[in-house]
Amino acid sequence: MSEFSTVFPIIVSVEIGRYLVTAALVSLIVWAFWSVYFNARKIQARAAGASDYRREIFTSLRTTLVFSSTGFGTYLAAKSGWLTVYQDFAVRGWSYFALTLLAMIVAHDAYFYWTHRAMHRPRLFRLFHRTHHKSKTPTPWSAYAFDVPEAIVMVAFVPLWLAFVPMHDLAVFTFVTWQILRNVMGHAGVELSPVSGRPSQLFGWLNTTTHHDLHHQDSRSNFGLYFSWWDRAMGTEHPDYQARVADVAKCARLAEPYEAGNA
Repeated sequence: MSEFSTVFPIIVSVEIGRYLVTAALVSLIVWAFWSVYFNARKIQARAAGASDYRREIFTSLRTTLVFSSTGFGTYLAAKSGWLTVYQDFAVRGWSYFALTLLAMIVAHDAYFYWTHRAMHRPRLFRLFHRTHHKSKTPTPWSAYAFDVPEAIVMVAFVPLWLAFVPMHDLAVFTFVTWQILRNVMGHAGVELSPVSGRPSQLFGWLNTTTHHDLHHQDSRSNFGLYFSWWDRAMGTEHPDYQARVADVAKCARLAEPYEAGNA
């Protein structure tokens, strides 16, 4: 009981703070550089309304409570020795730290692709994923706008991974920070990636904001989170994705607002 009163509030504060700071920071950057840069990188003509923002923030804060509860359970499991989360770099070294962090990111991308795709099956969509797709025009605040069952599926990856792979606590912290940053970027509503208009360039294997935005417009495609390889391998990449990215790049060069449907 004493640990719940001392540790759980810290975990809640970190989870809520991570969401609020990341979403607010991306929103601030887009606002500050709107006229000189991001106006030409807007992905949809439609703008999210006040009700969209209220729903996204409320459901995202609810998700942080689900994440915090799982985080507290993970803390207790690690303390009891059921999971291995260590703090001393001397235990396994920097190479292990880097390799397991990279492996965790790659594994999470696969986990997300297949669970996300499963949640689009008609029998599961209403229970797991409908709330997230109420955001037809995503905003940075929609990153965690999940139904409770979806939030449970999303956060379950971390304890499942830790059950098999010992991790440094800084690696776990880095992973969850990377996860929310990439999630917010994917919902920014403007193209944040340095797209060139040509497929498979330097950033071709990293998903752009346009990639996930198209998923919110057409939920039959683009199920990946960080990388494009699963969608490409499984034939679920949106057929107009590369053309839409090229249009964003073209409009950015010409400094003209991009509107969905130009492709």
